[in-house]
Parts: sequence; structure tokens; C-alpha cells
Amino acid sequence: MVAGSNPAGGSTKPQPPQAPKTPRAAPSGAPVCRVEDCMAVRVDLLYTGRASEPLTGGVYVAWRGREIVYVGRGRPRGCEVVAEAAVATPAFIDAHCHIGMARAGEPYTEEDTNERLDSVVSLADAIHGIYMDDPMFRDSVEWGVLYSCVLPGSGNIIGGRAAVIRNYGVDVEDAFIRHAGVKAALGYNPKSTRDWKGVRPYTRMGVVALLRKWLMRARDALRMVEEGRKSVEEVEPELRALFPVVRGEEPLRVHVHKLDDIVALTMLRREFGFRATVEHAADVHTLHGFEYIRREGYPLVYGPIDAFPYKTELRHQTWRNVRLLVKASPLYGLMTDHPVVLQRNLLLQLRYFLHAGVSKAECISIITSRNAEILGVDDILGTLEPGKWASLVLWSGDPFSLGSRPVTVIGEGRVLHQEE
Repeated sequence: MVAGSNPAGGSTKPQPPQAPKTPRAAPSGAPVCRVEDCMAVRVDLLYTGRASEPLTGGVYVAWRGREIVYVGRGRPRGCEVVAEAAVATPAFIDAHCHIGMARAGEPYTEEDTNERLDSVVSLADAIHGIYMDDPMFRDSVEWGVLYSCVLPGSGNIIGGRAAVIRNYGVDVEDAFIRHAGVKAALGYNPKSTRDWKGVRPYTRMGVVALLRKWLMRARDALRMVEEGRKSVEEVEPELRALFPVVRGEEPLRVHVHKLDDIVALTMLRREFGFRATVEHAADVHTLHGFEYIRREGYPLVYGPIDAFPYKTELRHQTWRNVRLLVKASPLYGLMTDHPVVLQRNLLLQLRYFLHAGVSKAECISIITSRNAEILGVDDILGTLEPGKWASLVLWSGDPFSLGSRPVTVIGEGRVLHQEE
């Protein structure tokens, strides 16, 4: 999210994209689900969320409660089939957005994306800036985007914790799933907020200096606690909130667009040993840049792609950079940065990956299993398989066809939306 007065604000390497293949059929000898008290859907083609070809041939997904118990051909015995459709995908996950903080129908001055109190607000938590009555949540659910990672904005050097939520929660406690790191920002945005309160940088080197200062203070305080020279209670709360980062337990989710700022992040990471994800990288426009991200082992939450490059550090932003990203192939997922790109349009950004030769199945994996892996929720979300949540979208036809639409949306085993 853009700062200031503008209203827009080492994991396994994925395999290189391959040419589309003929979808494989579901195993005919798959064991039949015999659980009596489960529900199911039947589809002609199932994208599982993995990059492999989809399953075809009358595929059933069955669940009990909110957990999937069966995926395969052959109607599960004793299960109620609640819907049928041409195609199904896992529920989509937006890996970086500000939905519920920057809210539809409200003026910019009322949004809760950036806290202007100081440049470092490590105790802030995105979950406390979200209002679930944002009308955009309903749009997102109707278009299959059921899960969001909501982060504080990038006007602060350290903005607070990121939260993974259900877009269909009735309130923020019901919506909350788990935290997903601490937001930080490099580059232009945090230096553009010099008229806000607190200690504010005027230059890029000032941004890095202030981040380094707080990391040094947190590291030194943690060392004193571990050596018994100070109790945890004697450490100021803002530093305690950074202990999980300096321990390497939670990543820094770093807003950064330009390659030189990503290199500056690497220099800090080498000094302090923290984990980090690169968020955006929209100005990276060379193969070398994306290969650098891959070599350094950064998970990349890329985008948004369909946004206007309104500032100097985005002068190289173009959808054509997607081909370079695909060729370099770091571990990457996709964001909307809602409201920069409306979250309901998350799927539409995948057209550029199709243009770059990525198969449809792998495209779906970018906003399902890969986003889940980067956010640390791949134990419950991202793929349709036994043990995962029964969160899926049934489509009237090929999701990549402009005329297709979701006809049934299911979250954790509950029908959330159904076309008349």
C-alpha cells in the first residue's frame, strides 16, 4: 500500500513451466469413501492446486465437517452430493493486501492501513485494523478469493504483524487464522512520510539506518535476556515484539520494489540472520534481478501487476516482466495489494503467466498452493486433498474463459455463495 497522500499504497524452488499437457483422469481404482456423514461435490475437471495436470472424469471431493476426506472418481457411498459443476479449483488466497483496512465507500482519511504515530510500530497488528463489514469481502468471496494475508501499509519502516484471515468471518476474531510475519518497508514509501509524527527518514539510507537501529536494539536486548542480564519484563514492549524476528521464528515481510533495495535487505539479513520475504519487486526488470532473488532464497510475493506505476521507483514496472520472473523461477506467489488491484481480480492477473507459457494448472497453483506455502498455511489450505480444509470454488466452465463464473463457493465445508 502506498504511503503518504496517495490512496494506493529458503523454500523449495518450483519447477520451470512446461507446455500444457492433456489432463489426466482420476484413478479409476481409487478407494471409495465409505463415511456416511459427509458431503460431496462432483466436477468434470478438478484443479488440485498443484502444478500437475488436473483430474478428469467425474471427480468427487468429499468432506466431513470442514476437512476433506476423499478426492477421486466414483461417488462416495452414503455422502450427500450438494453441487455439480464443470470445473473446481481450491479457494484462492491473496498473499498481500489491505482489504478491510482500506475500505470501500469510505474516504482515504478513515482507512486504517498506516499508523502515523511513529516510523516503527512493531506492536501493531493488522487484525486490529480490519473491519469485516467492508463490502469488498463479499465481492471477493463471490469470486473465489476466500483467504487474505492483510498487512499494515508501507508508510512505516516497521508497520506491525501480518494476519491471515477468512474473508467470510463474521468479525475479526472469527476471521483470524494465524499471523504471517512482521511488515517492514524499504525504498520510497517510508521516506515519503516525513510529515507524519515520530522519527522519520528523508533518504533511502536513512530508511535502512533506522531499520538497522531497531534490529540492533532488539538483537542486543534478546542477548541480554538469554544471558540472564535482564528479564523479559525489563525490555520495552516494542523491542520484545521483534524477538521472533531476530530469533528467525517469524519473517520480515519487506515491501521493496527495486533491486538495489533488495540487495540492501540482503546485507541486513546477513548481519542479523533474520528470515525475509520480498513483497512486490514490481520494478525488477532484468533476468539478473529475478535470478538474484532466487539465489538468495527469498520467497517472493509478486505484484500487483495491473497497477498504474505512479512513482519513480516503479518506472520499470510492466506486465512484460512476468516472462523474466517465470524464466528465473524463484518461489513466488501473487498479490493484489487491494485496493491497488481489486481482490476479486486476483485470478485475472494470471493471464500474463499464461502468456509466458505457464500451464493452467501451474497458474492456479500460484494463487493457491504457492501462496499457502509462503504464508505458512499450506498444512490447511492451498490444495484439495484429504486432511486439508474443504474450501473450493465450482466454476461454470474453464476459469480462464472470460465468460466463466463461480457457481458455488464452499469455505471449510459450508456453502458461502451459490448462483441463482
